[in-house]
Amino acid sequence: MTKLTTHVLDVYSGKPGSGIKVELYYLKNNQKEKKNTIILNQDGRSDKPLLEGEKFLNGKYELIFFIGEYFKNISKSDELPFLDDVVIRFGISNSKEHYHVPLLVSPWSYSTYRGS
Repeated sequence: MTKLTTHVLDVYSGKPGSGIKVELYYLKNNQKEKKNTIILNQDGRSDKPLLEGEKFLNGKYELIFFIGEYFKNISKSDELPFLDDVVIRFGISNSKEHYHVPLLVSPWSYSTYRGS
């Protein structure tokens, strides 16, 4: 179960955040190393874990959810979005556990937590 997963729920429309691009970075010594880029499926989830096994290390990570593009596409609006890229930085202290980082999002707000 040593893996990192995510999903997005669009609380504005009450649907999964399908088609949202997500990037994962590992942060060390003020450097960012890109580890993965995914597009969320119809259920607002990745088809595979973002990281798993030996590649899943203790340390600080950053997830970037490109939700501005998502809401622009579903609303067909040309306006500058209030929220564009949602950046979540978090720490992994035990890479032998499963970490799940969900995002609940609307065009104006978001929240996250450590899921199971």
